Amino acid sequence: MHRSFNHDREQVVKQAAQEGVSPLILTGTSERNSIETAKYVSRYPGKLYGTAGVHPHDAKSCHTGTIHILRELAKNDYVVAIGECGLDYNRDFSPRDVQRKWFEAQIDLAVELNMPLFLHERDAFDDFASILENRKDDIPGMVVHCFTGTERELDKYLEMGCHIGITGWICDERRGKHLLKLIKKIPSDKLMIETDAPFLLPRNMEDRPRDGRNEPQYLIHILDEIAYYLGKEPEDLADETLYTTKRFFGI
Repeated sequence: MHRSFNHDREQVVKQAAQEGVSPLILTGTSERNSIETAKYVSRYPGKLYGTAGVHPHDAKSCHTGTIHILRELAKNDYVVAIGECGLDYNRDFSPRDVQRKWFEAQIDLAVELNMPLFLHERDAFDDFASILENRKDDIPGMVVHCFTGTERELDKYLEMGCHIGITGWICDERRGKHLLKLIKKIPSDKLMIETDAPFLLPRNMEDRPRDGRNEPQYLIHILDEIAYYLGKEPEDLADETLYTTKRFFGI
C-alpha cells in the first residue's frame, strides 16, 4: 500500500500473479496503513492477504484506541497476522520506551487473538529478544521479517522457534554476503522469502527498473538466488517456502 504503487497497484498485483507470485501478503505498518490494507485485500479474496500492526517508527502515533482498531481489523478473514511490529533503534523515529510499550501491547493482542506476529528488529536485538523470550510460550507464531543479522542472532531466533524471512538483501554484495552462509542454518520449515517491496530491490538484477522500486514479481529473482546457494532447484524451494508460509499464516 506504499504511495509508490498508487498509480499502478492493480497492475503490480496482476504482473506478480503472471509471474507465479500469488497470493500476496501486504504489510500493515501503521494504524492508517493497516486500515487501508484490510480494505484493499478484501477486494481480492484468496489472492491478497494482509497484516495489521504498527511499525516501531510509528509507535509514537499510537493512542488509547490503537489496539482496539487493530483488533477489529484482525476480524477480517484476510488479515493473517499482527504486525509489522517490533523495535528499531537504528532510526529512533519513536522513543525507545514508547516502542517497547506498543510492541508489548501488540504481542498481547496476538496472544489474545491466537494470531502470529510479523516482526521487525533493527539494532535492537537484546531488548527485542528479551521481550520475545518472556512471551515465547504464549505467542502462536513469530516470523522475523527481513532478517539481516548475525549468526548469534539467528541462532537465538531459531532457538525461540521463530521463522526467518529473507529478502533481496541477500543479493547485495556489499551488505548481504554473510547471509549466504547463514541461510544454510535455517531449517526448510522455518524459511520464508519476501521482497519488502517497494524497498530492497535486488542489486544484482539485470534490467533493474530505473526508479529503483521493488515489486512482488521480483520474488522470483530472490528465490533463484537463495536456491543457488542452498543447492536446491528453484521449483523445490518455491514449493517448500510456499507450504511453510501458508501453514504459518493459516492461508
